[in-house]
Amino acid sequence: MTAVMEGIRILEVAEHTFVPAASAVLADWGADVIKIEHVERGDAMRGLAQTGLMDLADGKVHALLEHSNRGKRSLALDLTSAEGLDILYKLAATSDVFLTNKLPKVRAKLSVDVDDIRAHNPKIIYVGGTGFGSKGPDADSGGYDILGYWCRSGLAMGGTSPDSARLQGMPAPAYGDSIGAMTIAGGIAAALLHRERTGQAPTVDVSLLGTGMWAGGAAIALSAQSGSAWRPPGSTGRSLQNPLTRSYQTKDQKWLFMSCLQGFHYWPELCRVIKRPDLVTDERFSTAQALRDNAPEAASILDEIFASATLAGWSDRLSDFKGQWTPVLDSVEIISDEQVTANGYMIESETKDGTRFPLVATPVQFDGQPSPTRRAPEFNEHGDDILTGELGLDWETVVELKVKGIVA
Repeated sequence: MTAVMEGIRILEVAEHTFVPAASAVLADWGADVIKIEHVERGDAMRGLAQTGLMDLADGKVHALLEHSNRGKRSLALDLTSAEGLDILYKLAATSDVFLTNKLPKVRAKLSVDVDDIRAHNPKIIYVGGTGFGSKGPDADSGGYDILGYWCRSGLAMGGTSPDSARLQGMPAPAYGDSIGAMTIAGGIAAALLHRERTGQAPTVDVSLLGTGMWAGGAAIALSAQSGSAWRPPGSTGRSLQNPLTRSYQTKDQKWLFMSCLQGFHYWPELCRVIKRPDLVTDERFSTAQALRDNAPEAASILDEIFASATLAGWSDRLSDFKGQWTPVLDSVEIISDEQVTANGYMIESETKDGTRFPLVATPVQFDGQPSPTRRAPEFNEHGDDILTGELGLDWETVVELKVKGIVA
């Protein structure tokens, strides 16, 4: 893979997933990322013991930490001290990007706001990630992706049926964080290009709320025109109009999903695949309007037919079907999916002790190759090397800083 970010240094003062996952992407693309961690506890993610229904117990690879911190170097630093800030500023002077998810009021309190950092490097790209945006009444409100990306943006309501007893949750941990991180990574790449061409270093601001609204942008735009809130198709009293745009359960309790927007165009061929040529001339489905008017009946017939064979059987029979469809996979099945394997969408990393584990590759490939990855750093793993090698401090000074609690 072409390491498109090779030679770029990123200085990160952030924790959890939303912002750290952005620099993890750039690390996979070749950037040198120095992660500043709390001098005593490190990134709060290191102490997370459970997510949803899955334990992150001792003996297991901390997958969430690895997902968002792959390939970085770690320095534990006390940013509430003048000496700690001095070290941060010296690192900022040699960096291309400063990346943080501290709230605006915290940035000011810690003296790591844009003016503070640019006083030591006027050409640095300053990047801030927030829950709800850097302006407005909620600028200083903390927010995880379930709040900013999912609930406030309209996505949660857009995915919840009106007859549901509870709000639809996100389909995966760090779901909005990871999508937001790719947004930040793209913003950083654009800002670096702008600086190269003009000499001017812009600031970059990305929020979970804004990212969630962009993800639901088509629905929001439609709602702005109609005045009606988006709801899942079929849950608002509208009858089915295209039987080739829905899910079907197979004999082994798995699912496939068809998305043939030109339903009647693909109807004859589907009838061939399911070995029901009689349905082509059936007057209920013999014209585009007839199929539309009788879509629920057609879907009922397809329900019964698809339930007669396994997903593997249907995958084989549908292999030459010209219409658009896919098997529906869960988070275990997708790991070994042949399409995933062929494209290198899963990659392997290795812990410091040699334990190998899989991670999802960053979704952008350069020159047809998946981005390689490296493990996340252990707490303060590179602290001494950064202090002595990068900043040129002598060992006696480093020891003094450790005694004072400025560095770990």
